[in-house]
Amino acid sequence: MNRIIFCTFLKEKSEGQDFQCYPGKIGEKIYNEISKKAWKKWIVQQTILINENKLNMSNVKDRKKLEKHMKLFLFKK
Repeated sequence: MNRIIFCTFLKEKSEGQDFQCYPGKIGEKIYNEISKKAWKKWIVQQTILINENKLNMSNVKDRKKLEKHMKLFLFKK
């Protein structure tokens, strides 16, 4: 059964995530407030950011930078 949520990114009701796709409290917020459609938009943006900035996901500093961009993108904060 599809889980319908109000997506704060799209500002409309949409299908929610099947599972928590990111760890921690921010992951819970994404699961409860970000739809599958919005998450797919973030994945595209994430790929662009990683490639353009040559981010290394094994580097903690680069992961924190990407997380900051994710919060800005998804929650405009």
